[in-house]
Parts: sequence; structure tokens; C-alpha cells
Amino acid sequence: MSTTVMSADRRAVPLARRSLAPDLARGLMLLLIAVAHAHMYLSGHPVGFRGYTLDGSALDRLVAGIQILLVDGRALPMFAALFGYGLVQLASRQLAAGRAWPDVRRVLRARSLWLLAFGFCHALLLFFGDILGAYGLVGLVLVGFIRRGDRALLWAAGLTTVLHVAVLALFGLLTVSADKGDSIAGMGDPAEALMMRVVGWSGMTPTYFAASVVPAFLLGIWAARRRVLEEPWAHRTLLLRTGVVGTAIAVAGGVPLMLVDTRLWAPSDAIGVSAYALHSVSGIAGGLAYAALIGLAVAGGARRAAPGPVARALAACGQWSLTCYLLQSVVFTVVFVPYLGGLGTRVGDAAASAVAVLTWLATVVLAASMSRTGRRGPAETLLRRLTYRRAG
Repeated sequence: MSTTVMSADRRAVPLARRSLAPDLARGLMLLLIAVAHAHMYLSGHPVGFRGYTLDGSALDRLVAGIQILLVDGRALPMFAALFGYGLVQLASRQLAAGRAWPDVRRVLRARSLWLLAFGFCHALLLFFGDILGAYGLVGLVLVGFIRRGDRALLWAAGLTTVLHVAVLALFGLLTVSADKGDSIAGMGDPAEALMMRVVGWSGMTPTYFAASVVPAFLLGIWAARRRVLEEPWAHRTLLLRTGVVGTAIAVAGGVPLMLVDTRLWAPSDAIGVSAYALHSVSGIAGGLAYAALIGLAVAGGARRAAPGPVARALAACGQWSLTCYLLQSVVFTVVFVPYLGGLGTRVGDAAASAVAVLTWLATVVLAASMSRTGRRGPAETLLRRLTYRRAG
């Protein structure tokens, strides 16, 4: 392979030439990730299936109910679909630059392996609920599906959805029977908290998180082959149907668990576990719906010469998605954990979500400011350098 080809396929796409819809979706997705994670740093309260406090105020229950319906279990599959979509984009650029598939596969696996390493460090230092490791693991194992036919891809998505339900049911049963001791976030000893974060991450990444990620990841690959988000104006009907039907499924599937976790309904444990599984599997439809609605919004504004300032700022956040995701955990750790800010023992779900929204807004401003100069996120830059150094 010539030096020219190798240099070209390693060069990042200029920010001005990136597709708007995927970056816009990632930027908005980070808001959902922030509010879905912030309450997990609270401690000292009994919690339900999704980790929301059961003894909070009326406002806390209202916030929890809204997030269970619209956010929890919906942001993760949306990010998974975008991850699969992004891998196809990366592979297409590599192939267009003249690389053979075995070389491209090595690059994708190297990137996934480093993402898994990022996830380990994230869990070690900051957050046991890290999702980077799951994406890295899935990309490492399932990268071959980028080259598989549509039928194999859709069959695999269906079968892994069934597996997803089984894993959810198992975790739901464990939640019901678990000792209701304090959470990892509530541990006052930093060394003990570090150890428990790694233990929790090591167990949940290859099981719970990976099972939650795979179906949407595979469907993201399917969508990327058709350039659904890069050319949303050509797929309006598909995007509209996915957005409307997926949102309806997600909301309807989330109602039973919303009633359980806000203590408006007290069913048997078996029904509670079933509600938990239904909520999570319907979130796959919700995550795909959100990405589709963003694609529709971009298609609707396609006649504009350029996106407006808000869209540009959100897209910049999407371009810095890895950096912004990690920054969220830094802020939440500093603010909430007992051995630092300690706010997690004194506030409820509503306040935690307010902190999450402010944190997300700060990352949007940061990314937008830095992107004006063409700068990329430091985490993205490091991941790229490590990927190509390893890929050779």
C-alpha cells in the first residue's frame, strides 16, 4: 500500500464536511445520557428498578416518571445505533481510500479495543455505569457484520433482541432479591468505591450492557448502508414511520415501569420484573425513533444554506461526544460523591437532573467554542492516535 493511501485513510474528515444528522443526534443524545446517569450518583435512599429514589418529593417522582418514559433505556440504544452507523462510515472511508477489507477490519477492531480500554479507565476512576466498554466489546466481536448481508443482519438483530429480554428478566430478578445496601456512589472510602466500580463494570459490561447494545448496533449498520442519516431527505417515509411508531412503542412500553418506580402501582415481583423487561426492550424502538426524528428535522431544514447557531452548537457537541461524555462523569463525581462535593446524599432526582442539564449545556458551549477553531475533542484525538498506532 502506498504512503499516500495510508495517509489519506488516516486523515479525519474535516468538521465542515461531516454529515449534520449523525452529529446532531449524538449531541442531543448526550443530554439524555446526562439525565439518565446523574441520579445514579445519589445515595442513601431506597431505589426502584431504574435507580430512582422511592422516597422522593412529588417533584422528584414527576421527574423520575418523565425520564423513565422518555429517557431511561432509550438513550443507550440510540447511542448504540449511532455507534454502528459510525463504524460503517469509518469503514466506507477506509475502503474508498484504497484499503483492503482485512486492513479495515484491523483498524475497526483496534478502535473498538481502545474504546474498551477507555471504558475500563472511565469505570475505574469515575462511573461504574460506563457504556463505552460495551460499545468497544460489541464492535470488537461483531465488526464482521459490516460485511454480512441484510438478511443475516436483521436475523441477528431479532435473535439478540430475544436474548436482550432474557438478560433483562434475569437482572430484574436480581434487583428484586438484592440486598438493599448503599450504592457504589454512596461509598465514602475512595479505594473501596474504586474496587467496587471495577467489579460492577466487569460484570455488567459483557452481560447487561452488551445485550442492551447489540440489537440497535446491528440496526444502525443496516441504516448506514442506506445513508439514512446522511441523506435523510431521501428517506422521509422511513424516518417518519420509525419516529412515530417507535416513540409510541417506547412510551407505551414504559408506562408499567413508570407506575411501579413512582409508587403509583405496587404489583407482585413477577409483574414488576416483567414491566422492567418491557420497558427496556421497548427502549430499542425509542432510541431508533429519536435518531429518526432528528434525521427528519435535518431533512426539513435541508433547503437552508447552512444550519443555524443552535444546530451548529449541538453538532459540535456530537463531534466531541466522547470528550463530553467523559466530562459529564467528571462533573457528577466532583459534585455528588460523598468524599468530594457530597451533594448526592442531600438532593433528590429533580435536583440531580437539573445538574445534568446544566452540565450538558456547559459541554455544548465548550465544544461549540473549540470547534470554531477546527479543534477536535481531546478524547477523540487520543482515540484516533491510539487506533492508527495499533492498526499499523
